[in-house]
Amino acid sequence: MNRWLVVLGAILIQINLGAVYAWSLFNQPLMDKFGWAKEDIVVTFSITIAVFALTTIFAGRLQDRIGPKWVATIGGILLGVGLILSSQATTLFQLYFFYGVVGGIGIGMTYVCPLSACVKWFPDKRGFISGVAVAGFGLGGLIYKPVIGYLIDTFGVSTSFFYLGILYFVLVVAGAQLLKNPPNDDTTSSSTTTSEKTNDFSPVQMLKTYQFYLLWTMFLFGSVSGLLVISFAVDIGVELVKLDVEQAANAVMVIALFNAAGRILLGKISDRIGRKNTLVIIYALTALIMFYMSTGLMNYPIYLIAVSFIGFGFGGFLALFPSVTADYYGTKNIGTNYGFMYQAYGLSAFAGPFIIKAISFTQAFIFAGFICILAIIMAKFVKVPSQSSSDELLSKEPLRN
Repeated sequence: MNRWLVVLGAILIQINLGAVYAWSLFNQPLMDKFGWAKEDIVVTFSITIAVFALTTIFAGRLQDRIGPKWVATIGGILLGVGLILSSQATTLFQLYFFYGVVGGIGIGMTYVCPLSACVKWFPDKRGFISGVAVAGFGLGGLIYKPVIGYLIDTFGVSTSFFYLGILYFVLVVAGAQLLKNPPNDDTTSSSTTTSEKTNDFSPVQMLKTYQFYLLWTMFLFGSVSGLLVISFAVDIGVELVKLDVEQAANAVMVIALFNAAGRILLGKISDRIGRKNTLVIIYALTALIMFYMSTGLMNYPIYLIAVSFIGFGFGGFLALFPSVTADYYGTKNIGTNYGFMYQAYGLSAFAGPFIIKAISFTQAFIFAGFICILAIIMAKFVKVPSQSSSDELLSKEPLRN
């Protein structure tokens, strides 16, 4: 099988999953139709992200056992059904359940499958291929923005959910049919060493290593820093740079483009100079930008440049940590293992709004800069678990198939 077909399926799936980041387009239409408060409607997005992140653990374990194709297919069906049912929602609880819970489970079931399959097919370029696999997710909101806008203007918000559900159902399930693990769930590159093949940690074994907790915390710090800017880009432009809403909204598109570019380019760079070196560079760049933004000395061009760099680095975090998980803990259980690692991102989605409620933007930027520096220090203590450590763990608790 041509391994690039797997990549094609991964990109098709991720673009549709990434459309979840266009949720803000539904806020005002739902307010106008049902009279719900905006802060109550936004909870739908938070529920979706939380359920999505938690589901990746179960989905990763399931796809490690039965393969990515069927798990992604189930996820695509659930996502489509969740959106179709959302078109019938007349209460907030129904919207929370249909879109947030059912749809969130669908996204979580599907998300880890393309990543796991691509990493296994491309052991020689894990960083690059992880970046390509998740770049679609970063672009999904941007690509679907005009589609969702057209559907809402033409058919209304409820009917838009119905048509989007059909789209997601068809396209995600179609992409899932291209997902397949390499023969014998092995790698396709002769450059893969015996050490890489045998140093496979089960989730329990991974959770017994100190490296996991350092990496998990580093992922959390990077995600919190990125989402502080990405989630509040328009508010930052209006409040700190004194832009009008239309000008500040341009940052959303710029961030989406640089986010996707960062996932691909930084992933490729990590294949050449190493994951840890690349992560240190990203954290350092993010810290510098955060400290500068805390001064408030920004005009429109500088504001766009600053948020572009933050989006670029944030994309790098999401591209590198799947590869780091495979590098450190093997590919046999990559779906489950990365599901645990990904909980750092799930938590970060709630940390940003909580921080902004407690302190000002400038104080939040200083905080983000410091935790990025702390992540750099932590990176110095991260080492790949040795083969001897793996053997010792295996002797205590055999790997389960």
